[in-house]
Amino acid sequence: MKIRPNKKLGQNFLVDPVVIERIIAATGFSRQDTVLEIGAGLGALTLPLSKFVGHVVAVEKDRRLVDSLKGELNRLKIPNVTLVQEDILSFDFAGIQPAPSTKIQVAGNLPYNISSPVLKKLMENRGGIAKAVLMFQWEVAKRLTAVPGNRDYGSMTLFIQYHASVKPVLEVGRRAFFPRPGVDSMVVALDFEKPYPKRALCDDCFSSTVKAAFSHRRKTLLNSMGISGGGWSREDLLKGMICCGIDPGRRAETLTMDEYLCLTSALAVDKKEME
Repeated sequence: MKIRPNKKLGQNFLVDPVVIERIIAATGFSRQDTVLEIGAGLGALTLPLSKFVGHVVAVEKDRRLVDSLKGELNRLKIPNVTLVQEDILSFDFAGIQPAPSTKIQVAGNLPYNISSPVLKKLMENRGGIAKAVLMFQWEVAKRLTAVPGNRDYGSMTLFIQYHASVKPVLEVGRRAFFPRPGVDSMVVALDFEKPYPKRALCDDCFSSTVKAAFSHRRKTLLNSMGISGGGWSREDLLKGMICCGIDPGRRAETLTMDEYLCLTSALAVDKKEME
């Protein structure tokens, strides 16, 4: 390979054509879609995506890769790809929406070292995103798709599943990449047009409740939330948990989304009554 992957940027190029084809098919994107690609690399997804969608905005931080892909796009005379050299974490998502009421699609093979910041960026811009189909390292993907009682189930799981329907799409072995990473990967689809059907009284309240519950994961729910600095008294916490039928001795990873939503409402009401 002419360009050596940059380890500092977490680069592992996707090189398996069968995997690439399956990812493209799984996106469900159409000619009407504008797709933001995160981490264009050498164009493994960029080039085939351009055949199926209306417009691809491919964002890549590495100047070497941008120059290489630009040459390939010119050689193949592909007109519907806009190549942008920029860090995705500073990129303006709203700037590429075809119209204020039109949502973009997102795709990409994420560098392992920026998975969490990218997820945060997606959450911040979720109002303008229809769906994101992304490659994550195995550990992150398992956290996104985890269920209650699983050791991978945590605050990230709840935050993402609250704002989007999460679906595992494809397991990808490490042999599909160059250089070969030390872990396997998984493609996960996040549908922001299908958030969890039940909603909290306020999103910030939900976030605070979940963070407090997982702040001391090895402790019981009551003890973890009691020392989290969330501002609740032990009496209020007990009252809220009893109201929702939650055993205070349980641990944070055993509660369902509905139980967290109930607890959020109960604690928010208690706080409001105290003000």
